[in-house]
Amino acid sequence: MAHCLLKRPDLDILATMPNPLIALLVGIALLAILAILFWPDRGLYIRWQQARRMSARVLREDALKYLYTNELEGRPVTLQSLAGEMGISLNQAAQLLAEMTRLGLVESHDDAYDLTDTGREVALQVLRAHRLWERFLSERSGYSEEEWHARADEAEHFLEPEEVEALAESLGNPRFDPHGDPIPTAAGETPTIQSKPLTQLGPGDLARIVHLEDQPELVYAQLVAEGLHPGMEVLVIEKTPQRVRFISRGDEHVLAPVLAANVFVIPVPKEQAKTAIKPLGDPLSSLKPGEEAEIVAVSRTMHPAERHRLLDLGVLPGAKVRVEFSSPLGEPVAYLIRGALIALRDDQAKKIFVRRLSPRSGNGRKKVGRALVEGAADQVISHQ
Repeated sequence: MAHCLLKRPDLDILATMPNPLIALLVGIALLAILAILFWPDRGLYIRWQQARRMSARVLREDALKYLYTNELEGRPVTLQSLAGEMGISLNQAAQLLAEMTRLGLVESHDDAYDLTDTGREVALQVLRAHRLWERFLSERSGYSEEEWHARADEAEHFLEPEEVEALAESLGNPRFDPHGDPIPTAAGETPTIQSKPLTQLGPGDLARIVHLEDQPELVYAQLVAEGLHPGMEVLVIEKTPQRVRFISRGDEHVLAPVLAANVFVIPVPKEQAKTAIKPLGDPLSSLKPGEEAEIVAVSRTMHPAERHRLLDLGVLPGAKVRVEFSSPLGEPVAYLIRGALIALRDDQAKKIFVRRLSPRSGNGRKKVGRALVEGAADQVISHQ
C-alpha cells in the first residue's frame, strides 16, 4: 500500500512544485529590481536618460558659446575647428552641427557655420549664467581665482533662467565678471570694450588693464601670480621679442609675450603717468611692533570675499593702524585698527598698503627705484 501511495501522480506534482516562500522572495526581488530601474523620476533608467540628455545639452551649449566667441572675433567656425575645440571626432562634430541646424540654432555658409538669432540668444544666456557664477564665486566663495572658470563651466548648464535672474539681483546686477569680461544683460545686450593686447603697446605707452583672458588655465595662473588684475594701470618701459617690461604702482613686472598677449588694455591719457605708477605705499607686513601708519589701499589682488570681510572690519583707506604684537611663530600679527584688535596673516598684511606715521624702516618689497619711476613718468610726459 505504501509503495502505491508513493507512485501517485498528484504527489509527484507536489514534489516538483517550488517552495512558496522561495517563490515569494524571488517575486519580491524582481519587483525591487524593476522599481530600482524604472521608478518614476528616481529610477536608474530614468536617471541614465536624463544624464544622456544633459550630456547632449552641455555639448550643444558649449558649441554655441564657441561659435559666439568666434563670431565676436570675426573668425569662421568649420567642422574641423569645432571638433578640435570640443575634443570630439569629426563624426561627432558633424552630428552635433546637424542637430543644431535642425533645431534652428546654426546655419552653414561655404563650409563654415554661423549662429542664427535663436542660437545667439541661447549662447548669450549660457554666457550670462557663466559670468554671473564667476562673479558669485569671486565674491561669496572661498575658491581660488584659478578655479572660478572651471566651476562656472559646470554650473552654467544647470542654472535655470529664474535662478540666473535671482543670482544677478543678489549680486547687484554687475556689468562685468571678475576677469573684466562684460556680462550680457537679461535682454541679451553685451557692452563692448575696444581693448587691445598688452603686446601691441610700445615703450612709453600708458594703459589700464580691463581684461585678463582666463584660458588657457596655465597662462592665467601665471598672470594671477604676477599680481595683475583689471583696473591696474601700466606704463610700458621696454618691449622686445623676448619680453614686455612695465611699471605699475611702483612695482616692475616682466612678462613673456605669450603671457602679455592675454592681458587686454585700453589707453590712458599720459598726463596720468605719475599717478599711475606712483607706489600705493608700504605693505602693512613691513611694519614693526609699535609702528603706526595710515591705510591707503587694500590690494585688488586679495581674494574678493576676504577683501570684503576686511573692509567690513574697518580696514579702510584713511584708518589708522598700529602693530601691537605678533604670535610666537611670527604670524598672525595683531593690529589695532579703529579701536579693535585684528589678527592678520602675513599674506593678508602684504596686500594692505599704508603710509607710515612713525620713522620708516627698510622692507623687502621689490620696487623700482624712485629715480627710475619718476624718470619714466617724466619721459612719457615729455614725449606728448
